This record gives sequence, C-alpha cells and structure tokens, in this order.
Amino acid sequence: MMDRGGVLNKLKLVSSWVGGALSLIGVVFVVIRLAGNIDKLDLSRIQSADWLVFSVLATIYAIMNVALVLAWQQILVFLRTPLGFLQATHIYGVSQLAKYVPGNIFHLAGRQALGMAAEVPGWALAKSSVWELGLIAFAGTLFGLLALPLWWQSFPIFVALMLFVIILLAVGLAIRRWLDFSLALALGWQVLFLVMSGLIFIGVLVMISPGFLTIKMVIGLVGAFVIAWLAGLITPGAPAGVGVRELVLLFLLKGVVVEADLLLAVALGRVITVIGDLMFFLGTILLRRKE
Repeated sequence: MMDRGGVLNKLKLVSSWVGGALSLIGVVFVVIRLAGNIDKLDLSRIQSADWLVFSVLATIYAIMNVALVLAWQQILVFLRTPLGFLQATHIYGVSQLAKYVPGNIFHLAGRQALGMAAEVPGWALAKSSVWELGLIAFAGTLFGLLALPLWWQSFPIFVALMLFVIILLAVGLAIRRWLDFSLALALGWQVLFLVMSGLIFIGVLVMISPGFLTIKMVIGLVGAFVIAWLAGLITPGAPAGVGVRELVLLFLLKGVVVEADLLLAVALGRVITVIGDLMFFLGTILLRRKE
C-alpha cells in the first residue's frame, strides 16, 4: 500500500504535468490565432518611437519588481527574521529569473537556497513564500471586481472601484490589527506591482490601437490583466504563466478589444515583461557587485 508521501508526490507530479500541458496549449493557441490574423496585424503602425516607448515600459516593469522585493522583505520582518534591502533585492532578483524554468517553483527553491546561504532560517524562508503567494493571490482575486463592468455592462464602474478599495482597506486594517503592520504593508506593495503591471499592458495596447480607451476601460483592463496574471501564477508547471496568462486574457477580453490588436498586445506584453525581468536580474547582479 502506497504511503501518504508517495501519494502526495504523485499528485504533485500530475499537477505539474497538467499545468505544463495547459501552458503548452495556451502557447499553441496564441500562435494559431496569430497565424489566423496575420493579415490583420499591421506592424507598420509601430514606429521607431514606439519601440522606444516599449523599452521604457520594460524598464518600468523592471523597477516595479522592487515592490515585490519590499513585500517579501516586510513578510520577513513579520516573521522576525529581517533582511537588509540590498541583500533581499539580490536574493529575490537572482532567484526570480528561475520562474521561467518549467515547473513554476524553481524561483522559490532558489530563493530558499540563497536565503539560507545568507543565514536566514529555512523555516522563515518557507513560511515567507507561503505568505507571499497567499497575499498576492488574495490581491489578484480582488482585481476581479474591477473587471466586472467589462462583462456586466450595467454594473457601474464606480461601484466596482469602491468595492475594491473598501475591501482592500478593510483587509489591510484587519491584518494590521490582528497580525502586523509589516504584513499589511507587504500587501500594499503587491497591489502596487499588480496595478502597474496592468497599466504597462494597457500602455502596450494603446501604442497598438490608440484612441479607444475610457476610464471604465482602463480600470476594467487592469482587472482583467491581473486575473489572467493570477491564473498563470497558480498554474503548476507553467513557467512564469507562459501560455496560460495569454490564453486567459484572450478569453476575458474577447469582444472587448479587436482580436488582432489584442493578439499583438499580448505577444508584445510578454516580450516586455521578459525583458523587464532580465533587466531586474542584471541590475541585482550589478548591485551585489557594487556592494
């Protein structure tokens, strides 16, 4: 009879394979849709100045990774194992690039190893990963409220935004009251990262198809992007959510954005985030050497 550990290991393996399969399906689907809309993808609209804007967006994304570092640092403060900002940035930045390795967990394993090498207790590092994923999963789910008006036309955007703010503040205050201020601060940094990630995607979309956005659309698109980002995050076996995020975005925004424009924005958005992550990785290497 197989012991419990063996069963859990098999379940982990199966979930990893399923997640990897979903990621591959997503990539294939996006490629097929791109091929089907190749005649509608007018790349001539993208001028040399636009590529400069895209590079700026990638730089902003790289900088916004610091918000994730600050969130992790505050979680370690909550766990009574504080880590200096430069050291936390180096550990987080060097290990974070491993999220692109199939499996979607190697960045956490790398952070665990680097953190222990820096004499941070292993139990604290493991707990910090659980808290980090839990907080950002909650925050990401909350962004679903902002996307509601995109699909439910009669749902007022003001109500969606107020619900988002009220629930976020209520949870933040509850965390501060019953747990610790540092944990509430970590949640705030994560929300900032998610908001900016959504705005960067909108920036790409505007460069491709300018002049169609309203405030309602901006708020709704940020919500939809974060939900797609969260789907990629929680899918085991999908490296950095590749394929899954794109597939969910195409599903959520079908009929909201012209498909050809959406496909190009999704593809360019992924390129920008990959470049941004690489820039952040190189920045942390240089920062460590300077230190």
